[in-house]
Amino acid sequence: MQLGSLRILGLALMALALVGVAGAGGARAADRDRVEAFLEVTGFDVALDSIALSATSAPNMLGLEADDFGTQWMFLAESVFDTELMRKRATDILEATLEDDLLAHAAGFYATDLGQRLVVAENEAHLADDDAKYAEGAELLAVLEENDDPRIDLFRRMGHAIDPNDIGMQAMTEIQVRFILAASYAGVISLRVDEDGLRAALAENADEVAKEVEVSSLQNAAYTYKDFTFEELKTYTEALEEPDMMTVYELMNAVHFEVMSNRFEALALRLGQMQPEQEL
Repeated sequence: MQLGSLRILGLALMALALVGVAGAGGARAADRDRVEAFLEVTGFDVALDSIALSATSAPNMLGLEADDFGTQWMFLAESVFDTELMRKRATDILEATLEDDLLAHAAGFYATDLGQRLVVAENEAHLADDDAKYAEGAELLAVLEENDDPRIDLFRRMGHAIDPNDIGMQAMTEIQVRFILAASYAGVISLRVDEDGLRAALAENADEVAKEVEVSSLQNAAYTYKDFTFEELKTYTEALEEPDMMTVYELMNAVHFEVMSNRFEALALRLGQMQPEQEL
C-alpha cells in the first residue's frame, strides 16, 4: 500500500478523535485479528515500518547532524521508532475505527494476484535505498516523459485518489512543527520565533517544496511500478478511485501520520537528554 513519503493536523488528530467515538453507532468495527491480517495483505505493515527510515532526517529538521548526537544516535532512533510499537499503535486505532465492510473491500483487491504483486513492489520500494531509488526513478520518468507515456497520467490519478484533498504537505508540515516545538521544549534547540512564526517560516518555501514533492512522487511511482503494464496500472488506478477505497486510504493516511508524529515527538524528548541547547 503505497502511501508515499508524503500525506494535516485535521487527519492526524482525526485518527485519535475517531478512537473516542468508535462504537457510538454505524457499521461494526473490524476485530483485531482481521486488522492484523489486513495490515499484512495490503502492505501497510511495511509502510509503518518504513517510518523508521525517516529518523535519519530528523536531526536535519533541527539544523543538526546525526553525528552531533554521538554514538548513541542509532540506538536512540531504533528505540524510539520501534516497529512493533508502531504497528501496535496503528492496530489499536484501526481496530476501533476501520469498519468491517471497508476492510473487506480493500483486502479483497489486495488479495488478488495483481494486488499481491503490487504489494510486493510497493514493499520493496518502501525499504529501498532512497538515493538509488530516486536516481533510477528519475531516469525511468525521463524516458516516460520523452515518449509521452500515458502511465504518467495514471501515476497522477493514483496520487490524487490516495490524497484527494491534497493534504499531504499539510500533514508533513504539522509533523515538522510538532517535532521542532517538542525539541524546543526539551531543550535540544532554542527557538527565536513562536509557533506562528515557525509556521510562517515553513510556509515561505511551501510552493517550492510542493513542486519537489510532486516530482519525487512521480519518480517514486516510475520506480515502484516499472514492471507493470499500462492495463495493470489502469486497473489499479480505477480500484484506488472507488469511493470505499478512498475512504480506507483517508483513514490509513490519518493513522500513518499520527504514528509518525507521535514517534517524532517522542524522539525530540529523548534527544533532550543527549544534546546541549543550540539556537535555530
